[in-house]
Amino acid sequence: MSKNAQEVKDSLKKHANDTGSVEVQIFDLTNRISKLAQHVEANPKDFSTKLGLLKLVSKRRKFLKYIEKHNTLEAYKTFVGKIGLRK
Repeated sequence: MSKNAQEVKDSLKKHANDTGSVEVQIFDLTNRISKLAQHVEANPKDFSTKLGLLKLVSKRRKFLKYIEKHNTLEAYKTFVGKIGLRK
């Protein structure tokens, strides 16, 4: 993980050993999704990886819906901007 990514992850943590909060899980899923997307582009016939990628995207979408529902709109927009999903 790059130094910048580690700083963003540390800023999302609620306490020192936080690995289970929704924000941290979304950040980790986003990193895994980007790596798998690169792999799928290089290997278009790897259908099992493509299926795993779709499952991860679905899980991240559900987490994002949870965040959107339980936080204010401004907090949601700053979070999404911080992890780099949308601009």
